[in-house]
Amino acid sequence: MKRAPFQACALACERGGRRLFEGVDFALSEGEALWLSGANGSGKTSLLRLLAGLGLPAEGEVCWRGKPVRELREDYHRHVLYCGHAAGVKDDLSAWENVVYGAALSGRRVSRGQAEAALARAGLDHVAMLPAHALSQGQRRRVALARLYLDPLPPLLLLDEPFTALDAQAVQALCERLAAHLDGGGMAVYTTHQAHSLRPQRLQRLDLDQLAAGHGDQQAWRTDQLSAPSRAAGVSAQARARPAAHVQGARP
Repeated sequence: MKRAPFQACALACERGGRRLFEGVDFALSEGEALWLSGANGSGKTSLLRLLAGLGLPAEGEVCWRGKPVRELREDYHRHVLYCGHAAGVKDDLSAWENVVYGAALSGRRVSRGQAEAALARAGLDHVAMLPAHALSQGQRRRVALARLYLDPLPPLLLLDEPFTALDAQAVQALCERLAAHLDGGGMAVYTTHQAHSLRPQRLQRLDLDQLAAGHGDQQAWRTDQLSAPSRAAGVSAQARARPAAHVQGARP
């Protein structure tokens, strides 16, 4: 059987002497997305940072194509785009300069023309020259997410609350971009508290509230296999869950 390219095995995370979660297991294949859910403080952002290789788990391993991420380092980072929940833009840089700067932090060289094209696809061509401090909160968030409109995208996207501070039009545009990425064999792990129209063909959901320390070996896991018609309607054609799982609908 073909090994899934992105895997987490028995991950546990501690912050400030407190264990946030333990027993996180999943395997993500091409074209699949994983939705991380849970209350504030459940460890969603901490888990995303572990998956991005920005920290080490208290237990367990994150693996990329069969090798531990902690051993791959920069080679792994070339295959990942991580967008945190904060806008993360520099006030003294213009919108297009922020796109170039953000890409450089991920080890990618981007020209001004490429940055401006990405901003145009994000609906921000009219503010490309403006300094970030002159932009609204929603515009600043879209500048931070403009890296998602650079081609080609790396295979794995790790997105922390990507729909926050976006209007309905921007949410729809981002959903279409992510859907195209998944249709092309890409992968995504994301958190969100908001309703959206992203309906990948295969959606896994991991509820960290059910993996908090003290819940024993209880697992929360769901995979929805959507046929083409049911995908458009957002209806699960088939769902399967591990034994003793706390299963909820995969609709945000």
